[in-house]
Amino acid sequence: MYIVIVGGGNVGYYLAKALASSSHEILLMEKDRQVHRMVADELGEIAVQGDGCEVRLLEEAGVARADVVVAATGDDADNMVICQMAKRMFNVPRTIARVNNPHNEDLFHRMGIDTTVSSTKIIYNLIEQEIHAGEVIPLAALKRGRLEIVDIDITDRSPVLGTPVQEAPLPSEALIVCIVRHDHAMLPRGDTRFEVGDAVIALVRAELEPDLRAVFAEDAP
Repeated sequence: MYIVIVGGGNVGYYLAKALASSSHEILLMEKDRQVHRMVADELGEIAVQGDGCEVRLLEEAGVARADVVVAATGDDADNMVICQMAKRMFNVPRTIARVNNPHNEDLFHRMGIDTTVSSTKIIYNLIEQEIHAGEVIPLAALKRGRLEIVDIDITDRSPVLGTPVQEAPLPSEALIVCIVRHDHAMLPRGDTRFEVGDAVIALVRAELEPDLRAVFAEDAP
C-alpha cells in the first residue's frame, strides 16, 4: 500500500515513523524547509520538501497511484484542499484529514472526505470515558460553561518558542493543561518552556479560542 502523508508536524512525523517500519510504501511531504530538514534527518528519503496544496508537487509525489492520502497539517483549509485534490483530481480511494477545529468536522464530511481525525475530539472523548459522576469535573460542565479543549502545535516560527508557560500572554480565561512532547504527555510547570514540535492542549472559554490561537500563531505580534 502506498500512503502519502502531507504535513511533517507531530502528527505527520509520528504517523510516518510508525508506518515506515511496516511493509507499506510511505512518503511524507512538508513545505517548511527547516521542519523538513529535521524530519528528513530522522526518516531519510521518505521525507520530501514541498507544498501539498500544489497540484504539480502532488503529481511528482505519485499521488495518482496512492492508496491513501493523509492531510495532517495544522491548517484545516489546507487539509481540505489536499484531500479534495487527491479525491477529485487523482482518484485516490481513501482520504484522511486532520481536523484542528472540531467545528469544521461536518464540513469536511460534506466535502466528501472519507475520514476525519480530531485530536481535540479524541481527547474530549477519552476524558469523558475516564471521568465518572462526582469525580473532578463532569464533561457536561465544560459544555455548560462554554469551554473548549484546544490542540495547538508549536512550530519553529511560533512567537512563544522558548518562552516559559508562565510568561505566555494567554487570554484571562485560558489554561494550558498538557503538553505532548516526543510522543509523551507531560503536565507543564510555570518554568516549562515551549519547544518545536510540542502539541499544546489547553482549556479556554469558547469565545476566546481565536485569541488563544493568536498567541501561538506564526504571525502573532
